[in-house]
Amino acid sequence: MRTFYPAMFAAVAISSWFLYAPVSSRAAADPVQEFQKEQTESRQQEQINQTRQREQLDQSQRDQELNRAQQQLDQLKHRQPDLTQPEQNQQQNLRTQQQLDQLKNQQQLNRLKTELELNQIQREQNPARQKEQLRQLQIQQQMNLLKNQQQKLQLEQNLNRQPNPLLNPPRN
Repeated sequence: MRTFYPAMFAAVAISSWFLYAPVSSRAAADPVQEFQKEQTESRQQEQINQTRQREQLDQSQRDQELNRAQQQLDQLKHRQPDLTQPEQNQQQNLRTQQQLDQLKNQQQLNRLKTELELNQIQREQNPARQKEQLRQLQIQQQMNLLKNQQQKLQLEQNLNRQPNPLLNPPRN
């Protein structure tokens, strides 16, 4: 009977070692996986922050361009009107103002939409999906930037087409 207890103790000790050994190796791997997960999340958060900063910079540049266009339009409105075509100039100024207002509204809408999408991407749990969504948002931002530049250029062309009574005074 005395030999039975030490043998039983040895069997329990060995079997418990085999049962818990994988858990301890998993516990050792857990910090590594946790560290990798934290690094991935940190990189993705950094990408989101960079995208936000890039969007803010692009938006401030677009706002400056729109402000310049608005100033040009305001200058045209306050100049001495061409007495031969006042109605036509007034209609052109109105159309240009409407285009400018529409462009400002569109940019504001895009800004809000981008912020909502960034918040949604930030909440995404799957890192691969989060990365793909961020890439798609960056592509969409580039397309919006090009579209806004095209609209701004068209608006500037409209402003430049308007007669400048200071440079070309009416002939008497």
